[in-house]
Amino acid sequence: MSTTAGPRERLLRAGQRLFYERGASVGVEALLTEANVARRSLYEHFGGKDGLIEAVLQRASEEDLAWYEEALAGSTAPRERLLGLFDQLDGLVSTPEFRGCRYFATDLALSDPEHPAHAHTEAFRRRLREMLVREVQALGHAHPERAAEQLHLLIEGTLVVAATQDGQHPARAAREMAAATLG
Repeated sequence: MSTTAGPRERLLRAGQRLFYERGASVGVEALLTEANVARRSLYEHFGGKDGLIEAVLQRASEEDLAWYEEALAGSTAPRERLLGLFDQLDGLVSTPEFRGCRYFATDLALSDPEHPAHAHTEAFRRRLREMLVREVQALGHAHPERAAEQLHLLIEGTLVVAATQDGQHPARAAREMAAATLG
């Protein structure tokens, strides 16, 4: 990892990469080695590993939500915007780097329901649902909240199935189901 960035940024980059590749249970030593920083830097900047997990989730959620916005921008027609999202998901989950949904993985790895990271995973999901509701409302759907909930389920299912079944294209099946949901 490059040492041109400061310790805080290097820890964030290392955390984002390692938590995604190995999960939130990755050890502190691996984080420190990857970031090329002393243990003191972790505690000074984040108060410990849990603080780093939260900061990584905050950063990743902003990046991921921007990805969803960009994926939706492929068309001006509301229906095509939503269906195009599944086309973009198909490309995303088909890459060799894809490891699944970081929010789902974090929730599974951190069994303490009071862990502060869970608030970040829920906030991400809430914001994604709000984005979907906005898009479904633009379509003029009779039940935008329900349709958005169904689309969100298809997205989450795509991410989970793609992480566990190589060579499959769950986003293609999800797109067909999304088309039925949108009417």
